[in-house]
Order: sequence, then C-alpha cells, then structure tokens
Amino acid sequence: MKAWFITGASRGFGLEIARQALERGDSVVATARDPRTVEKALPEGGDRLLALPLDVTDEQQVRQAADAAVDRFGRIDVLVNNAGRGLLGAVEEASDDEARAVFGTNVFGLLSVTRAVLPVMRHQRSGRVLNISSVGGFTVGAGWGVYGATKFAVEGLSEAMRAELAPLGIAVTVVEPGVFRTDFLDSSSLHRTNRTIDDYTATAGGTRVWAEQNNHAQPGDPVKAATAMITVADSPEPPTRIQLGADCVARVEAKLEHVASELAQWRDLALSTVHA
Repeated sequence: MKAWFITGASRGFGLEIARQALERGDSVVATARDPRTVEKALPEGGDRLLALPLDVTDEQQVRQAADAAVDRFGRIDVLVNNAGRGLLGAVEEASDDEARAVFGTNVFGLLSVTRAVLPVMRHQRSGRVLNISSVGGFTVGAGWGVYGATKFAVEGLSEAMRAELAPLGIAVTVVEPGVFRTDFLDSSSLHRTNRTIDDYTATAGGTRVWAEQNNHAQPGDPVKAATAMITVADSPEPPTRIQLGADCVARVEAKLEHVASELAQWRDLALSTVHA
C-alpha cells in the first residue's frame, strides 16, 4: 500500500485522488488551507487519513507537514503537487502583485513542497512525483498568459527533476489536464485581473466570457482524471507527460504540428547561424 502526500486536497483533483487512494486501502496525507474541509469530505478515512493545514507559500509549514507525514506513516510514496491558483487576463492587464501571487503558489509553492518531500524519497530510493500542470503549460491562449507561464515553469522544472531523480528510483510526471468540471473557474480558484484594457476585448475579453459561460459545464470528468493519475503513479515506467481530456490531446497535437511546420519553414535560416 502507498502513502500519498497531496496538496490542494480540499476539492477538485486533489480531493478525488485522496478519496480513491483511501478506497483502495492506501494512506493519505491530504493538505489544505483548512483541513476541516478535507475531514468533512472524507469521513471514511479513519487512521489512514491525515488532514493537515498547509499554505504552500509558507515554507516552515511545508516542512512541518512533511515531517508529520513521515511521523504518521513512515514514508511518502507519491507526491501530488496539486495546489494551484489561476489568473485570467491579458498579460499587460496583470499587475506585478497579481502575477507574483500566481507564481508564488504554482511555482515557488511547488518547489517548497518538493524540497521538503524529496529527501524522504531519496532515502527510500523510491517514489513518484505528479506535478499538476495544465494543457496551458504546453500551449496557451489569450487571457491565460501569466497562469500559463507558471505551468510552463512547472513543465521545465519537472523535465529536469525527471533526469536528476531517475537514477535514484524516483519518477516524475507532468500531468496536463484539459478543461475539467472542477471549481477551477470559480472566483475562489480563478482570479481575474483588476485592470481591463479595451483593446483586448476580442481576445482576453472573449476568454473571460467563455469562463463565465462554461463554469461547471466543462467536458472533462475529474473522477476519471483522478483514476488516470493513480494509474500513472502505479506504473513501473510512468510517462514524462500525460495529457488528460480529448480537448487537451487535440490542442497538444495541433501545437506539435504547428511547431513542426514552422521548424521546416525556417530551418535554413536557423541552420545558417552556425559558426563558419
């Protein structure tokens, strides 16, 4: 049986992964800003559930949570870096404070949690790390620039970690969900820039309208997504990336085709820069 450490476990993917892990007999450290929401949502957890308060931007609290996980279960087999914060708005519309808040949770918070958990996995010489990115961490559209930038950062960090940790028996996978029916589009998760600029009405403005119209009507099933992530964590050879959702697969395929086309078009110019 595995011991899981899940951030952002009060709802969405984090909560569903925790529920399914408990149902199959695993132990779960489920962290959230208010752990009472986790305990209320998972009353069946019993002694195999440890709900802890955690703000991933508080490094001391992160270390305390990792220590408590080991004290309770003796090991950490799977880390799910799921806690996240969204920001919707054109890049120019985002203030410095708004951008820093998203990077603080999605990038620096993920790094803090990872630094706290990896010593445990390195000592074990085993472990799985699932870093929850987004289709927006591979291909990003208007209105999602700052949020997508944080997920692009997660993708780069994860690729390097995969190379660094593979010899130590630890596998790292980037999870790229498409549009799933979670609370992500709610104001509690997705913040909107305070500033709006009329020139972006047709681009980022259109994305704002889409978010309002599609909240809780997204096509992806978070229960099935959680099952897929558990399958990846169980795999003896998990992938570098896993795309979740038909919309995600289509967007990734379209970008790969676009990159290949541009590479071919500009190949001669690219190669001409080689030192003679």
